[in-house]
Amino acid sequence: MYGSHGLEKSHWNFDDIRYGDVDIARVREREELFILVCSASFIESCSDIYTHNLVTNFSDDPEIAVWLSEQWQPEELQHGRALKAYVQHVWPEFDWNLAFADLLSEYSKLCSMEKLEPTRAQEMVSRCIVEMGTATYYQALHAVCDEPILQDLAWRIRNDELKHYKHFYRYFLKYQNEDPISRSQVVAALWRRLVELRQTDTKIAIRYANKWRCSGSESSPSFEDVSNRVFGLMRVNYPIQLAVQMTLKPLQLNTRLRNLAERPLAMLARRVLRS
Repeated sequence: MYGSHGLEKSHWNFDDIRYGDVDIARVREREELFILVCSASFIESCSDIYTHNLVTNFSDDPEIAVWLSEQWQPEELQHGRALKAYVQHVWPEFDWNLAFADLLSEYSKLCSMEKLEPTRAQEMVSRCIVEMGTATYYQALHAVCDEPILQDLAWRIRNDELKHYKHFYRYFLKYQNEDPISRSQVVAALWRRLVELRQTDTKIAIRYANKWRCSGSESSPSFEDVSNRVFGLMRVNYPIQLAVQMTLKPLQLNTRLRNLAERPLAMLARRVLRS
């Protein structure tokens, strides 16, 4: 159900997650799951920084500015709060607040207005890729864990991210109608964001989760070892087909070209995941 500006009136909330029912024994000793949940909680909790930049950039477009500030940002922050609560429930010895403050000192420098794409249509393409990355991340997380509460939480967030993708894609089409960009410009925006997802956001979050998890330990695993194990776990369950379809959609290819592109892109994605 939608109200003014297309905002949804009903949505799950923090109290819907039954933390008291978490089967701690199933996840407590799984270091990879800790890294996956903790790093996701960090990134989601940073959403107010880049939301501010987007709202500023689209301030003269009330429909988008209102949706960003009144629906997208609150939902992203709720994701962070819910994941943080899960980490604190299962691993109470981990000082999430200090770790997040440490990460924020570096991550906040990456979230500047200068990082936005040169055109509004390209920025919406970039946002589509971010939502593709998060939706597929949480679908893979749902698959790799066997703890029911975490599975439920991951699936709820996954569905939110798919919904956000649809919004950004609709706004992309809006700007394409108003001030069209070329397909090569769409590809450029897709590529820039895909590279950044793997090389910046994810690596920073994993690095800080590992750093603070191992704080005070004399024999702690290296970042390379941890990231290899985490990516190895996710790779087996990563929904490549969904990722490829969501990536190709802003290119607005006809059915024949889209079908021709999906297979080589899926093969490339598998190669990247193995690297």
